[in-house]
Amino acid sequence: MKLAIMQPYFLPYIGYYQLIAAVDVFVVYDNIKYTKKGWINRNRMLLNGTDATFSLPLKKDSDYLDVIQREISPDFDRAKLLNQFEGAYRRAPYFAQTFSLLERIVRSEHSNLFHYIRSSIVETCAHLGIKTKICISSEVDIDHGLRGQDKVLAICKSLGARTYINAIGGLELYGPEEFKARGVELKFIKSKPLEYAQFGNEFVPWLSIVDVMMFNSLETVYDVASHNYELI
Repeated sequence: MKLAIMQPYFLPYIGYYQLIAAVDVFVVYDNIKYTKKGWINRNRMLLNGTDATFSLPLKKDSDYLDVIQREISPDFDRAKLLNQFEGAYRRAPYFAQTFSLLERIVRSEHSNLFHYIRSSIVETCAHLGIKTKICISSEVDIDHGLRGQDKVLAICKSLGARTYINAIGGLELYGPEEFKARGVELKFIKSKPLEYAQFGNEFVPWLSIVDVMMFNSLETVYDVASHNYELI
């Protein structure tokens, strides 16, 4: 069984969905520290030919809380965020089918940050036809006081994983020998170059999955998610 574990991200780049598609079980961390300057609750869209950040506003709270302990601001204007997407992409070729997905995601009534983002991940996978089982880290039977590689290996053991696939950014974090000693093969996923037409302007890379879906058919996006990468 192939396994991957990642923290939650709101409407991330397609590489996140490539990782989901590459495994049998995908575990989303809920009991992991929220990083204020990270990308958990924000991402980038295309706006007037350049990148622009969109985000989920959070209720003010301690910077030391886990993601599952953070709440979305009660002042979050869902209609305003949808209007931002509409203004940026209404002329895109696949706007209608993508915007209907965004309406379901953005209008979710979850106030908890983790459950809001997890819902968006599940909705997007269903939209793309990715059938990977998605689990929550705190529900896995391990010692949750473990950290880093030890926690990853414990989750692999608990779920019976024989292969662990990590994002390429973690290449320096994990040692293949330690995984091998536990009977787990360690692999890293590396996205292949991806470029497509964006209103005929110079291509802006590394944007949210929203951008990919606005300019490409579902069949193309699924194919990119399923095949446009290599495992090293």
